[in-house]
Amino acid sequence: MRINRLTVVVLGIAAGLAGCRQDMHDQPKYVPLRPSSFFEDGRSARPIPAGTVARGHLDADIAFYTGKGPDGKYIDAFPFPITKEVLLRGQQRFNIYCTPCHDRMGTGNGMVVRRGFRHPPSYHIDRLRQAPNGYIFDVITNGFGAMQDYSAQIEPADRWAIIAYERALQLSQNATVNDVPPAERAQLNPGGAR
Repeated sequence: MRINRLTVVVLGIAAGLAGCRQDMHDQPKYVPLRPSSFFEDGRSARPIPAGTVARGHLDADIAFYTGKGPDGKYIDAFPFPITKEVLLRGQQRFNIYCTPCHDRMGTGNGMVVRRGFRHPPSYHIDRLRQAPNGYIFDVITNGFGAMQDYSAQIEPADRWAIIAYERALQLSQNATVNDVPPAERAQLNPGGAR
């Protein structure tokens, strides 16, 4: 009886080991970036064919992905309509990515600056109020001066949403009564002028 159990165990192990084959491990293949005598250029890694686009990265809308027009100049228009939802998304992304340096009002006095980092310019200076939207998109995408690029952290649509929110911040700090629609002006001072 004891021999039968031992035989069964040994046969089971042998059957299990027979199934362990190393075909995929031992197959002929090239290790990445190792030389190869098969190809004329001596490389095992093949160059990407011209015009190849990675899936999901066609980026055919130049204005949307670069902030520039076909002539290479910065655009001032937004590449899609700005809605309340876009502004709210821009505010959310602004509060996450921009306020550490620029603060919630965009004056450039964020918490990072208060702890000794370089002071960024206020969004409310004339140069930035008059800058084309494409310029701001380019700065968010590629960085500028001490500001790092945020192309990996912020999707292009969110970059445009942030710019829309920045424009709303700029308007809020520089608006006049004439900017308010006539139908809404009566609600600004319901008790009358004093």
